[in-house]
Amino acid sequence: MITVDVCMETVFDDVAFLHRPALIAEAGFEVVELWFPEHHLKGRDCSALRSACDAAGLRINNIVANAPDGAIGGSLTNPDDRPGYLQRIGSSLKCCSELGAPMMITCTGNVQTGLSRDVQRQSIVDGLRAAAELAAGAEVTLVLEPLNSLVDHQGYFLDQPDAAADIVREVNHPNVALLFDIYHMQIMRGNVIETIRANLDVIRHFHSAGVPGRHELDTGELDYPRIFQAVSDMGYEGCFGLEYFPAEDSATSLTRMRRLISDLDR
Repeated sequence: MITVDVCMETVFDDVAFLHRPALIAEAGFEVVELWFPEHHLKGRDCSALRSACDAAGLRINNIVANAPDGAIGGSLTNPDDRPGYLQRIGSSLKCCSELGAPMMITCTGNVQTGLSRDVQRQSIVDGLRAAAELAAGAEVTLVLEPLNSLVDHQGYFLDQPDAAADIVREVNHPNVALLFDIYHMQIMRGNVIETIRANLDVIRHFHSAGVPGRHELDTGELDYPRIFQAVSDMGYEGCFGLEYFPAEDSATSLTRMRRLISDLDR
């Protein structure tokens, strides 16, 4: 069964972060994910967030290790960043342990001028192999995320799903997998269902948002109920993350998204 989770960063942006779990639970969800916990906790450790989620009856699925451009946590594309990147992986894994989160997203960083794409790709593989050993010790899965480089993340290195899947296959570690963000990959590639089917062997997480605009799933050009059903029919049983920016009141929006998928999320 697919579990639908909500990204805490993109909803209820007018509410204090530690108050959001209760509102997400009221909308009918049981799992959340987030980006960088330390940005919201004002020096407190991750246990404050864990307590807020526990009180709301929510489980935390994942956080993010490093920023798409490498400004936080370094870039996998730059071999010189690797010590800092691995240090960041270690501190983020500690947060995962405090949160009870079994998964962590990692980005590649941007294209490095002066380095060939082959050198940058090999740096990603080598960095992921090193990070995988740390993740394995913490019983956390790292999911590599390709992003669109046309709208949201100009300059990002890994913007194609097949290239990302091939890197994961080359790393060949049980604690490294692929995050397929339907919003980003629709912008870059399209043919969403068949691209998912071709790479389901390494996919362990999904993100979703409407295209264009990155708003509700029932806006734009994608038929999310059909996509969701197809993914379910393929046998996927992980999380399907709602990582969209509501165009209306968050509570109303989440309730509508819950109805959109309620007949399929069983």
